[in-house]
Amino acid sequence: MMSLIRERLAEKGGWLRAAAMCAAPGLLALAFALAAGWLTPGRLTSGTFMRTFRMVDGPHPGFRRNHAKGLCVTGWFEGSGNATPLSRAPLFAMVRSPVVGRFALAGGMPFQDDAPEKVRSLALRIMPAHGGEWRMGINDIPVFPVRNAKDFNDFLLASRPDPQTHHPDPARMGAFLAHHPETQQALALLKARPLTSGFANDTYNSLDSFTFVNTGGTATAVRWAMVPDQPASLPAGQGAGRDYLFHDLIAALAQGPLRWHLIVTVGGAGDATADPTVPWPAGRRQIDAGTLTLDRAESEDGGPCKGITYDPLILPEGIAPSDDPIPAARSAVYARSFTLRSGEPDTTSAIGRAAIRPGEQ
Repeated sequence: MMSLIRERLAEKGGWLRAAAMCAAPGLLALAFALAAGWLTPGRLTSGTFMRTFRMVDGPHPGFRRNHAKGLCVTGWFEGSGNATPLSRAPLFAMVRSPVVGRFALAGGMPFQDDAPEKVRSLALRIMPAHGGEWRMGINDIPVFPVRNAKDFNDFLLASRPDPQTHHPDPARMGAFLAHHPETQQALALLKARPLTSGFANDTYNSLDSFTFVNTGGTATAVRWAMVPDQPASLPAGQGAGRDYLFHDLIAALAQGPLRWHLIVTVGGAGDATADPTVPWPAGRRQIDAGTLTLDRAESEDGGPCKGITYDPLILPEGIAPSDDPIPAARSAVYARSFTLRSGEPDTTSAIGRAAIRPGEQ
């Protein structure tokens, strides 16, 4: 949780106040990491993941170890009031909360070429005026490819490029999939997902399960998605240039605000909460909890999202983790990535200021 500590120090000042604010989420992250078997000596650690990312994508000092190519966005979230029977989080009331977000591509290569099939992500920091901050990292895939952190580390190692062919070794990946039929099924869903023309008209899913808690203490299992207002107006893959997804997003925002609806899916009896490879059945109850509006793009070169870790365990009162082990793993990895890049030389993003406002230096 070093990122949160540094942010709070900058915002509030003083070690005592920062420690008080960070103690609860820090202990929560630690507790869930321990519960997941994540920080147990001899098992997987955040340092293990740093080495794995380096093996798969190479060293890129100063950048995030995953989702390295990105762009900052700002706007607001406006609650509809529809989710208040399920959660006491203040941001679900009919209020407007500022947002600092980030669009990105999966993977640790900060200068990778854009392509239609690459996994896109949207990270959000929602900041209600009276407290109760919510952070999330959501993706345009229907399920997560593995059940837990260890399997994800092994999956990354199995998919690392062969030095000769620059493609994954089919035998190595085949051996992994033979022992993980759930990943085979998840990858089939990923491959079959519809591809939109870009970031602006894509749907982003939580993948992991969380728990909403209302004023009476009733807990409800949920997943959610940001569903776009923007139509899929162009066939996938019509963009040009190595950064076309980001340039198309910049152009769309220059024409006016972009909007998504936060659609919360309520879990039913027997729905998997600890296994993010399993989709919930169609037809589950859904609630439109509010509208996300983004109206400005900014480069990470000095932009507002560069110093933020989108830790999925930074949750407002009224939202809690479930028994899904992935968010605890992500929390620990994000903190380690932030610590490493904070001590490395400053970097220049693939999507610089001039790409957003031509002529700006």
